Amino acid sequence: MSLACGNEEEEEKGGPEDIIVSNCEDGDPTVETGDAGRAGLGVETIKRHVTDGTGVEWGLVFPDANGEYQSPINLNSREARYDPSLLDVRLSPNYVVCRDCEVTNDGHTIQVILKSKSVLSGGPLPQGHEFELYEVRFHWGRENQRGSEHTVNFKAFPMELHLIHWNSTLFGSIDEAVGKPQGIAIIALFVQIGKEHVGLKAVTEILQDIQYKIEEFRRLRTHVKGAELVEGCDGILGDNFRPTQPLSDRVIRAAFQ
Repeated sequence: MSLACGNEEEEEKGGPEDIIVSNCEDGDPTVETGDAGRAGLGVETIKRHVTDGTGVEWGLVFPDANGEYQSPINLNSREARYDPSLLDVRLSPNYVVCRDCEVTNDGHTIQVILKSKSVLSGGPLPQGHEFELYEVRFHWGRENQRGSEHTVNFKAFPMELHLIHWNSTLFGSIDEAVGKPQGIAIIALFVQIGKEHVGLKAVTEILQDIQYKIEEFRRLRTHVKGAELVEGCDGILGDNFRPTQPLSDRVIRAAFQ
């Protein structure tokens, strides 16, 4: 599981942000995500972005993606710097079951807009601030060997789930928070194929109507029925992830040895 908290200006102009990795413990639904969960929790400065789905270099299509400190990254355990103080304050999610949500296929990913209020606080987030969960997005591969945006020791996972939060303590809406310091926090969960994992229930229970079967996602299309496809596109939605970006001079701090 990774937690990203930052803003566009920091990515493009400001200094590097530390990337924080903490160990996962059994029974903690906020960090337990199967095999991928043991890879840890990371904090980095990233921006909200969308994939163009064509494989074209991102910076050509989205100029804002040319900043030095970009996401996603590879989480290399050998580059982690041990910092036991990272466990002083636990990440504290207060998620409620969402019975009213809007599910959209925008041709690039699946978006779930939540109507009920769930909040996140604690951990590496600013003290006393609450981040409200606004949206859930999915990234997956056409094959099991790829699909996640972040990688762990250069290993990719079949799917990555993004929980996008905005700082409701400082701002009145997600539109106000985007691009602002401490405005957005994103939790990224790696999804591995296998039996249901207890640690993911904190997420799956708030999205009761979504079927978490990767093969179901791989049947989705990028277009409406009958639409004309661009040349070279088979219309199947998948491989909707950005390649990993350079770490640059950012530092990985770890809560385990």
